Amino acid sequence: MIKNDELFIFCDGGSRGNPGPAAAAGVIKNAAGKTRVLCGKYLGIATNNQAEYAAVELALQKIKENIRDVNEIRFYLDSKLVVNQLSGLYKTKDNRLREAGLRIRMLENGLGKIYYQHISREKNQEADQLVNEVLNTGTNIQRVFNE
Repeated sequence: MIKNDELFIFCDGGSRGNPGPAAAAGVIKNAAGKTRVLCGKYLGIATNNQAEYAAVELALQKIKENIRDVNEIRFYLDSKLVVNQLSGLYKTKDNRLREAGLRIRMLENGLGKIYYQHISREKNQEADQLVNEVLNTGTNIQRVFNE
């Protein structure tokens, strides 16, 4: 297992059509900016918002599987809606998104402080490229980099 005190997660989800074939991806970096985990998952048919939630859920699962001693996690997403819902600023009315939010809250347990921040698409290109790779190939991706 990799040890990291602070993590920076760049997440993205995408759907070709809305709904349509969808994928989720996450790029997990340490405080020095070094990539620790790349992950991507093909979702089948989903909406853009469902894919964005799935990206956060996927990243949290990979953190639990591969990284220990985490005190702080900062998520960066280009979906303002998902950031505001997960930060508690907006209510989540859609049942599927609310269920995904509950799964995310369960995964957050024991991981320290977690923050969600909106960023522009230009600053989220690595996660976006990963989403497109998964959509183009239809295969899941997981790469873990040890120090």
